[in-house]
Amino acid sequence: MTLPVVAVDAFSAEPLGGNGATVVWLEQPADRQWMQQMAAAFNQSETAFLWRHGGQWYLRWFTPSCEVDLCGHATLATTLALHHWKQLLIHSPQHLQTRSGPLRIELQSPISAAIDLPSDGLKPRGKDPWMAPFQPLQQWTSDLGYGVLLLEPTADLKQLNPDDPCWASSVEKAWVLMQRCSGPSDYQLRFFAPGLGLREDPVTGSAHALVAPWWCEQLRQSSVRGWQPSHRPGGLCCEPLSSGMIRLTGDGVILWDGDLRSEPAHPSAEPWLALHPN
Repeated sequence: MTLPVVAVDAFSAEPLGGNGATVVWLEQPADRQWMQQMAAAFNQSETAFLWRHGGQWYLRWFTPSCEVDLCGHATLATTLALHHWKQLLIHSPQHLQTRSGPLRIELQSPISAAIDLPSDGLKPRGKDPWMAPFQPLQQWTSDLGYGVLLLEPTADLKQLNPDDPCWASSVEKAWVLMQRCSGPSDYQLRFFAPGLGLREDPVTGSAHALVAPWWCEQLRQSSVRGWQPSHRPGGLCCEPLSSGMIRLTGDGVILWDGDLRSEPAHPSAEPWLALHPN
């Protein structure tokens, strides 16, 4: 048995920019341990596993070390992969069933897509001693397990060290450090996620979906442009919708495609979708 596989660089118009994701098209649900092993072998920030059942598409996301409830860049990568496999037409929205509920996707061009992600909102958080060197203007936490620090616009975001042990010293799984910026983008952020097995995630759709409503409110704009100045920089447009979802629009590049020659383990009986039954 062979399974179609596509590697996509999401939130970038150039190869090797943005955030890389591998998308695997399964014939049916696979065992969680097998998917985790494949994600570790691909060693991308996330690997997406996709299958069709009962007229619907289902999607799960894995880092090299764990399954995650939400992943923006791998969802955008899946959108481009479906078009590559001739399963999705331009301007023909579909929904993917995930642990975070049904997510709307739409291809806007062969290299651009829009995805709708939930945003659970920022919740005020107290300061910890380790935050002092960053001199945050504000700090929050979230139900996603992401902590967020707002830095001065003059802070040197690019010089932050992703290996600083402080990122693993709190209960949060990951940290978003953001600031206002000038130029084509309204704000920029970096994302450190030791709790998810990621040193630094290059361009993080779920993080932008989380903070975009705050930036829209502060700047009095209906949408904002976010930038992530990582070792693989990339950007996206974020628009809060009346439904409470956040529409992320960005480019993507298919880097390679091929076949996976690994027999999936038998499907697990775990009720993985029950986390968000809607």
